[in-house]
Order: sequence, then structure tokens, then C-alpha cells
Amino acid sequence: MSDDTSATGPDLPPDRLAIQPRSEYFDADKLQRGVGIRFKGVVRTNVEEYCISEGWVRVQAGKTMDRHGQPLTLKLNGPVEAWYEDLGDNPPVAKA
Repeated sequence: MSDDTSATGPDLPPDRLAIQPRSEYFDADKLQRGVGIRFKGVVRTNVEEYCISEGWVRVQAGKTMDRHGQPLTLKLNGPVEAWYEDLGDNPPVAKA
């Protein structure tokens, strides 16, 4: 995977990002900035992973765990927008 900064710019989040350290799309530096997610026009705070270009988010399915003790997630399809929350009230928004 190439460096996302050159493709999306320094002030836009990457196309795909996950909060689980075991994921290849995990990036602690980008998560530390705070990433806001709008899914189907609603700001969501429970997103485990997202992909803007493919139009989906993963959210935890209640308190259900898989056989490895990891949260069970559901993949929801729809328009996704992402931005860095540390940029103030009018940050640039990454969307498809």
C-alpha cells in the first residue's frame, strides 16, 4: 500500500482506516488526530473501520464477540465521509 498522504493530501484522512491494531489499515498517528465519520448523512462515533472509495463502514454488533474474543462487526454500505477533528470547525472532508 502506498503512502496515503500523497494521494489525499496532508489534511485529509486516508481512504481506509481501522481502529484495531491487528488490521493492516491501522495507523495510530492518524487515529491520534481524531477522525470524524459521517455515514449516510449521520455523524457516527462507533465505527471500527471505514472505506470511503468502496462506500462502507464496520460497526460493532452489540457486545457480541467472535471465537477469538474480538468484537463481532457488521459491514454497512452507504456514502462515507471522513475528516480530521483536530482541524477545527470547517475541516476539509474526504468523500467519494
